[in-house]
Amino acid sequence: MARTNLGFSDVTGTMIRVRYEDAQQHGICPICLEDCPILCTVGKAALRGREVLYPKPEYFGKSVAGSNKIFGLDWADIQIMSDVRKEATFPEEFRDPDKAIFEAVDITSQLGFKHPIKLRVPVTIAALGSTKVAAKNAEHIYGGAALAGILTVIGENVCGMDPNSIVSNGKIQDSPDMKRRVEAFRKWWDGEYGDIAVQTNVEDQRLGVDIYAITKLEVNVIERKWGQGAKSIGGEVRIFDLDRAIMLRKRGYIVIPDPLDPAVQEAFKAGIIKSFERHSRLGMPTIEGFVEDVEKLREQGAKVVGLKMGQYRPAVIVWSLKAASEAKLDYVTFDGQPGGTGMSPWPMMLEQGVPTTYMEAIVLNAAYRLWKKGKHVPHIQIAGGFICPTQIFKAIALSKWPGGPGPFVKAIAMAKPILTAVFKAKLFAEWAEKGELAKRNPAFAKVYGTKVEEIFEVYHELKHKYGDKVKEIPYGAIGVYSYVVEYIGVGLKQLMAGSRRFKLDLLDRSLLAALTPLAKEVFGLPMIHELDKDVIDAILES
Repeated sequence: MARTNLGFSDVTGTMIRVRYEDAQQHGICPICLEDCPILCTVGKAALRGREVLYPKPEYFGKSVAGSNKIFGLDWADIQIMSDVRKEATFPEEFRDPDKAIFEAVDITSQLGFKHPIKLRVPVTIAALGSTKVAAKNAEHIYGGAALAGILTVIGENVCGMDPNSIVSNGKIQDSPDMKRRVEAFRKWWDGEYGDIAVQTNVEDQRLGVDIYAITKLEVNVIERKWGQGAKSIGGEVRIFDLDRAIMLRKRGYIVIPDPLDPAVQEAFKAGIIKSFERHSRLGMPTIEGFVEDVEKLREQGAKVVGLKMGQYRPAVIVWSLKAASEAKLDYVTFDGQPGGTGMSPWPMMLEQGVPTTYMEAIVLNAAYRLWKKGKHVPHIQIAGGFICPTQIFKAIALSKWPGGPGPFVKAIAMAKPILTAVFKAKLFAEWAEKGELAKRNPAFAKVYGTKVEEIFEVYHELKHKYGDKVKEIPYGAIGVYSYVVEYIGVGLKQLMAGSRRFKLDLLDRSLLAALTPLAKEVFGLPMIHELDKDVIDAILES
């Protein structure tokens, strides 16, 4: 059963006086008291209006939010099947038990065709753009991606939001912030695994950001954006500085309220208006226009071209894959709810769009039909709520029918857990540096120590590789590396070894079974008690 808790939201800072379940679902107490001091959604909206549509403004730049709605179908509704037999799925080199250990499992993947991006782990970091939390943590995010050997995407509006950008004749000539992000990745990049992409929306294309990234920064990968899992409107950020709001308004952005209005300026200076919202325009693509756009990008030097697709209705999801097929695109990232973000309307994050599990089923059925017709099928990434190896295993395995093509899904894109890894790694390392860890978290310090080199399990591994240069690695980057490589990567290897599949392209749907009738219906998987019936008969009758 799908459920939304309207009575309490840590994201918007609202709650109700009565806590029982029915009231939580309705979002308002059965009896509203005239002298109640608690701010429910209605009560806070009466005071702060449109602010209640968003994550708490005071947390902007220091947080990332994601929907907590229960959508009725979850990755937990699918079970992974294990095996013990020596089967034909074993590559020759793993038929020796002394070699068939989980550490030897090959989880490398790639995105793209003519100039493929190699990935050490089938994970990429989804676009983190002009929102403040990404700008503050750029060295940690992009450095961590380089250490892990994965693709990371610089999100939309970075050049346009950069106060030090040089704009001439409406086009970007230089952006120190964009350069900083590219260099943060390349400082730790081995030149073989992973890469850095620049994402562009309507505003970026108007400013010529793609051309600047390709020609001036020698970026190989350009990603167009048609949406994201958290919302189906353009990018949004909150601005707390009047001069910056005016700058963005003059650069052509939509800024609400209008900072050029003298009355608004007066209200801001008086503290009545505390922030501004910067919005992006909505894209309205056509297949023909998109094909021409991709051809032009390649002529201008883009080696890999991708598309970020949001949580739109099923027909639009399929339409976008058809457009990507016509354009011979390298990859498409399909981002479903509950995608995380720095600032998206909270009602939209909860109630509008296709959840990730359903989205993948729609995408895969369309991809298989295109393949059967002999059409180009771009590499696919799925995003929206992934945090652990089991989910990634299932999403990839679903995308290959036994004896058929694939897996269609080459990687999983994530952003919110990457920032969580950065936040936690930075915080605990800073406490350790200041000698405060034992006081701040005595239980952790007692078990793991109080020094930076003690609290990171991967620190000595990185020290062996980088020597004294390890001290230059941002703490958040170590956190990203540890989370992606040591947790997701090793966990995925263990699951694959348990299923006796020692290479990523050997994962397929035969390794999965449905635990619920809905999972069976949506994904076309057998229930566990229906699995292997023919094989069981053959075993018993032989």
